[in-house]
Amino acid sequence: MTVLSAEPLALYIHWPFCLAKCPYCDFNSHVREVLPQARFRAALIRELEWEAARLGRRPLRSIFFGGGTPSLMEPETVAAMIDAAGRLFAPEPDLEITLEANPTSIEAGRFAGYRAAGVNRISVGIQSLNEADLKRLGRQHSVPQAIAALEIGRKIFPRISFDLIYARPGQTEAAWRAELAQALDLAADHLSLYQLTIEPGTAYEGLHRRGEIVLPDAETAAGLYEATVDEAARFGLAPYEVSNYAKPGSESRHNLTYWRYGDYIGIGPGAHGRLSLADGLTATRRHRAPEIWADRVEAAGHGSGADVIVTQVEQAEEMLLMGLRLSEGISAARFQARTGMALNDAIDTEMLPALIEEGYLIHDGDRLRATPEGRLRLDALLGALVR
Repeated sequence: MTVLSAEPLALYIHWPFCLAKCPYCDFNSHVREVLPQARFRAALIRELEWEAARLGRRPLRSIFFGGGTPSLMEPETVAAMIDAAGRLFAPEPDLEITLEANPTSIEAGRFAGYRAAGVNRISVGIQSLNEADLKRLGRQHSVPQAIAALEIGRKIFPRISFDLIYARPGQTEAAWRAELAQALDLAADHLSLYQLTIEPGTAYEGLHRRGEIVLPDAETAAGLYEATVDEAARFGLAPYEVSNYAKPGSESRHNLTYWRYGDYIGIGPGAHGRLSLADGLTATRRHRAPEIWADRVEAAGHGSGADVIVTQVEQAEEMLLMGLRLSEGISAARFQARTGMALNDAIDTEMLPALIEEGYLIHDGDRLRATPEGRLRLDALLGALVR
């Protein structure tokens, strides 16, 4: 099997702390009275050094600070991580460095410090421009704070993205179009859009089970999604991935590494990675509990559990799952180079003509891609397509 170890890496850094736990969120996030900045800064750098020791000085395409709430990190912590990454790897000249931020006034006040540290792309978790819905979502910011954060971010960072959640209880298409247009008018380079879903173990699960939260039905949610495509297009943003819209050239290079099934490092509590190592493509995962993770890093240099080799069949399934999310689809040549398996051997070629005929897939020379209708039904599509 050909190993694409010369490809540039993406680096994900997980900061697990939040001001409060949102009731819909199932991410690895934790609330602490006092944030252990110095301890976690040292542990993150040490784990990165451990990972670099086995990878060598590979090219680095992107750094992404995710969470949790990375905008609770001190700018000095962000600067130290960027400096360490530059020392340990070979940053590309156009290295993309993204930091996720919430728009409270405290966090927005740190934006200039993050820019000075080297961050060149900010992703702001707006989630809603409806005050009542912000409260229902458990967000700690107000609509005026959200608008101010977008305006501040636009002045400080060369690239800005923001997140919104749609298909909220009682949401109408007209209200959603107005909200979306307002946000896009403020910051219109990149939009990440997520449908509200009920995740196991969240506070929303209990509320939903008791009938205290009722989500829009599938037809209404689909209409809201289609309205999003229309509004984003009016501002020049195209849906390059199921949940992401961008102006040409403003796509998230970090997330494209995931969707194109490239190598990425994940450090910090609960972080995942996929790395081409001597034994093959390897799945890495760190311990989820922040303090236990830090204990392990201090004792052994890393907070990992056992690495797992990703089998050829698993690689093929993962690459199909990720690649068909993209409007560009999957190159058969790259699929074979990455997985060692021909694309036609990984899919049900008897089902393929029917899925093409129904308008869900396009097989255009070397490339297999899902149509917009297919991407809306991706789970069902993959169930029918994957062997």
